[in-house]
Amino acid sequence: MVARAYTVAFQGIEARTVEVQCAVTAGLPAFSIVGLPDKAVSEARDRVRTALTSMAIALPSKRITVNLSPADLPKEGSHFDLPIAMALLAALDILPDDVTQNTVALGELSLDGTLVPVVGALPAAMAAAEQGRGLLCPAGSGAEAALGRSGAGHRSSLSGRCGAPLHGSGSPQPRRTRSGRRAPHGPRPARSQRTGTGQARAGDRRCWAAPPDVRRHARIRQKHARRAAAVHPAPLSAAEALDTSMIHSLAGLLDEGGITSARPFREPHHTASMAAIIGGGRRAQPGEVSLAHNGVLFMDEFPEFPRTVLETLRQPIENGEVMIARANAHVKYPCKFMLVAAANPCKCGYLSDPERACARVPQCGEDYLGRISGPLMDRFDLRVDVPPVAFTDLGLPASGDSSATVAARVASAREIQTARFTGDEGVMVNADATGDLLETITRLDAEAQALLNRVADRFHLSARGYHRILRVARTIADLGGAESLAKSHIAEAVSFRLASPVAA
Repeated sequence: MVARAYTVAFQGIEARTVEVQCAVTAGLPAFSIVGLPDKAVSEARDRVRTALTSMAIALPSKRITVNLSPADLPKEGSHFDLPIAMALLAALDILPDDVTQNTVALGELSLDGTLVPVVGALPAAMAAAEQGRGLLCPAGSGAEAALGRSGAGHRSSLSGRCGAPLHGSGSPQPRRTRSGRRAPHGPRPARSQRTGTGQARAGDRRCWAAPPDVRRHARIRQKHARRAAAVHPAPLSAAEALDTSMIHSLAGLLDEGGITSARPFREPHHTASMAAIIGGGRRAQPGEVSLAHNGVLFMDEFPEFPRTVLETLRQPIENGEVMIARANAHVKYPCKFMLVAAANPCKCGYLSDPERACARVPQCGEDYLGRISGPLMDRFDLRVDVPPVAFTDLGLPASGDSSATVAARVASAREIQTARFTGDEGVMVNADATGDLLETITRLDAEAQALLNRVADRFHLSARGYHRILRVARTIADLGGAESLAKSHIAEAVSFRLASPVAA
């Protein structure tokens, strides 16, 4: 008799169904797992055997074979423990078939039989809902798995069961991240929208976010930067929160009972490797660009990052997704993020100060910022020079609009864009508009078109740069509540794009 249970294997954020087949046959006593298991899956036989023994369930002196189908799909992670145990119990006529047939299971087994929370409960719940099956998972993953109800509601109902330990009433185990660290119980507090420190230089394909000292305590000399900061990310929608949470679930970044309710903020150090930024490693894990999906990726000391790392950002910025290619798999992750880059004007940082500048001025500045290639700079919508604040001004009260005022203005502009693109699939904001749709929302009068044509000819704008100016101008008009684009909107958008000393 062959008993079956069901679980999932993760390829990016996609959870693929895996049928766990178990047969107990005559022969020399053995317990083997086949179907491309990794080390953690292969070790499940010892955890399962010991856990069942602790529950007074003795395995027969026969040959036990577990096949993970499809056999050509790599299986990784300790979450295969529970479905393997369920298939084995069904093969021994201890567990009814209807339980294993109608349930997607995942969870790591402790040696005493209790279940340890694992990563990926949210995408597993979504997959179970699509199959019309329930979900059985550790109690510590229950709140995360429950998020799959609303996310998959348009597909099918989720009659999931988020289980307690296999025996006893023990308390849920603390959730562990992939790094092995234990996370506290309870809902995760909303992550603040901090944006780091340093001199902000450039925005990304979608919007610009300035450091706190610019947004709250900027003086008159930083007025231009404050204006750029008005194009700021709005709160996560329900769909965006679910997409972001699925990636964080696979990375083990969701605390027990938590969901990504605020836009993620990632700030990798400039010594980070390409695999850390783009994604990769043995399990093709998501990198910083994907962990910042629907949020902010802040890269301080931008020219200090390795050139190869910077150049790999081109395609993710443009397409909003990244493909991690391996010999046995191609894994795709979404990565629609706002890139905020900050850099000093030169290596010594005193390019504009004659008293402290080095002897290589201005060549040192050109060499330093020249580490950023032209094609990469062409993908930045906003470029702002932020002059230092005099120490005599540090004690003065903050000037300009408050953060609350700017946030309200941004929220209003976001509502305008949401209404504008109702019915346009895959388009939520101006930055997503392309082709005929972009032309429709950015129709210019003769005066504005003449200005843009002169700028394009004078500064040799690429087609990408031309269209990005139109998107920024449309957003500036939305912030002001204007229905049509005017010459002033084009002029301001151009001023943001041409502010950097590095030519596009």
